[in-house]
Amino acid sequence: MKLDFVRNIGISAHIDSGKTTLTERILFYGGKIHKIGEVKGGGDGATMDHMDLERERGITITSAATQVHWDTPNGDDYTINVIDTPGHVDFTVEVERSLRVLDGAILVLCSVGGVQSQSLTVDRQMKRYGVPRLAFINKCDRTGANPKSVIKQIREKLHITPVPLQMTVGLESNLKGVIDFIEMRAVYFDGEKGENVRYEAIPAELLEEAKAGRAEMLEALSLYDDELMEMLLEEAEVPVDKIHALIRKTTLSREIVPVLMGSAFKNNGVQELLNAVCRYLPSPPEIDNKAIDINAMQAKEKETSEAQDGNNFKVILKSEDDLPLVAMAFKITVEQFGQLTYTRIYQGKIKKGESYRNTRTGKTVRFGRLVRMHANDRVDIEEAGAGDIIAVVGIDCASGDTFCGEGVNYALENIYVPEAVIRLSIEPADRGSADKLGKALERFRREDPTFRVMTDEETGQTLIAGMGQLHLDVYIERIKREYKCETIVGEPRVAYRETPTKAVTYDYKHKKQSGGSGQYAHVKGVIGPAPENSESPFMFINEVSQGRIPKEYIAPVEKGFRRALVKGPLCECEVVNVQAQLQDGSYHDVDSSEMAFEICGFNCMREMLREAGMALLEPIMNLEVEVPDEYQGSVTGHLSSKRGIITNSDTRYGTCVINAEVPLASMFDYANELRSMTQGKGGFSMEFLCYRQAPKSIQEEVVARRRKEKEEKLAMA
Repeated sequence: MKLDFVRNIGISAHIDSGKTTLTERILFYGGKIHKIGEVKGGGDGATMDHMDLERERGITITSAATQVHWDTPNGDDYTINVIDTPGHVDFTVEVERSLRVLDGAILVLCSVGGVQSQSLTVDRQMKRYGVPRLAFINKCDRTGANPKSVIKQIREKLHITPVPLQMTVGLESNLKGVIDFIEMRAVYFDGEKGENVRYEAIPAELLEEAKAGRAEMLEALSLYDDELMEMLLEEAEVPVDKIHALIRKTTLSREIVPVLMGSAFKNNGVQELLNAVCRYLPSPPEIDNKAIDINAMQAKEKETSEAQDGNNFKVILKSEDDLPLVAMAFKITVEQFGQLTYTRIYQGKIKKGESYRNTRTGKTVRFGRLVRMHANDRVDIEEAGAGDIIAVVGIDCASGDTFCGEGVNYALENIYVPEAVIRLSIEPADRGSADKLGKALERFRREDPTFRVMTDEETGQTLIAGMGQLHLDVYIERIKREYKCETIVGEPRVAYRETPTKAVTYDYKHKKQSGGSGQYAHVKGVIGPAPENSESPFMFINEVSQGRIPKEYIAPVEKGFRRALVKGPLCECEVVNVQAQLQDGSYHDVDSSEMAFEICGFNCMREMLREAGMALLEPIMNLEVEVPDEYQGSVTGHLSSKRGIITNSDTRYGTCVINAEVPLASMFDYANELRSMTQGKGGFSMEFLCYRQAPKSIQEEVVARRRKEKEEKLAMA
């Protein structure tokens, strides 16, 4: 593959914006499939939704990768690696890890819904990983389609600069094609599946509007190029090549987002979008991918005997095949015959049968089988080079691991994993299925970093935690189908947190004498709330001077403090936003040890938290509800009764969109409540926003309930 003609792109959007439908068209026009499948409406379903559950529910659950070839109008053959990602916030880690390894993205927006709650999340993820993107305004055939309103929302809500390169010929049921502002021509998509692209003169009635649109596009671009500004002032003709080059340059620097439009379902505008992907999105060598040089960092740590910040040891990787390999395992799927590891190669080559080192574990692993993925189908390959996305069969590693070839020891920046906000207990319906359940949970835990499995120490129950009710429902259904294991599932529980509200000073001694050498540790300091801008849930500040506590005993004190934060004094939830200052103390020449200071730190923290005015923090969700406007009053009233705060409401074409911040605790079964309130016409999406202090009455209620549950469990035991 010539790397300049390679594009690694992801397709991301809010639920039901048409990502999978668009991907299906890309596969069809790229010659990868010969029959278009639809997400909903019978048939075999969409190619990229290969799981039965995805086809039944009409949603994407796991991201799927494929590769297509696209010939541009000027005869260049491009290779495009495409990853189709889920829209539901419950599966946000799929989007997160896909964007981590991609060079560019298409942000799909619905021409009626515009910028919705999950669009904001996806935009945040793209900004986090510095991914240049195109915006595609889809569903221009729908009643109420308004691309101009969507462009305005992109500017106001996403705080990015949209530059429309097109306008539509007709809208809603009258959609016929698009007008290209750069070439100033109309583009139509003929044939049963829109496969024949026809270029015509712009219809006379739309010519003035098209000229105005082109002028706006050039004016927006002129802010980034003095030469273009001079041309516009002199009213000179701007060469088409110059416009393309400037759009590409400003897209790669993420100063603008080119906007295209059409309707994937009606096979309208997709080929022009593919041409834009090839023209404006980056090839692998155009992205500065960085890794941390572990050898250089460790050498510096030895020299200074201090922990080093990895950011100071970053190196830029080069997309060249003859350099040592640097690749990232960004997604794993555990299958019957071993693990399938999706891998992005940043530098060097992977060859079948060669061995490479996992920099996290330090172990060397042999890559016995390489495959190129097309949704769930695979084709064996012998090797793959820099810039490629492939899968390796049968290696053991975790999501986010870096593999290196001989001569380098690099670590790539890991994938951001959001907090789990909901948990429930799970057990097999019969004892014989315990083994099956264990295997299923272990598999899903390895595949999905946001899916947590833990054991309640007191009751011995297995708990699973995830991003939302749908997230856990899907896994419970998969356990039943894929492992033939019926389960008993407990009530969903909110993952509360506890936090101190006032600072307390401590002077704590741990003294134990029971024959032989004893234990002695003594610590003094202050424990209280962490500063508001603190990013870490626990801050430890060592202020011990003059060797009052030997250096080797400081880390065990911190370790003891951290251990005590797993269960708080209110209702045994995790304690966060804590700052512990260690200011003084004493030790014994014989009886002091690392273990003694760790126990001292643990007991001290547990005791002090009881005096630190503990408050309960509850997860608050960002909610977006879409209902016919006649139900606006009853829905907002209902949300207020759930302690919700309405942040915005907007009515468009008889549909009201309500945005609110609501405690997760009051949102269980909201789907059924909304359905009955709106005669099944309402829909909603919800994502985690932040943790906030619960009102006193709620705190007392939760604490009393948890204590009662604990007493009942102990009585049963």
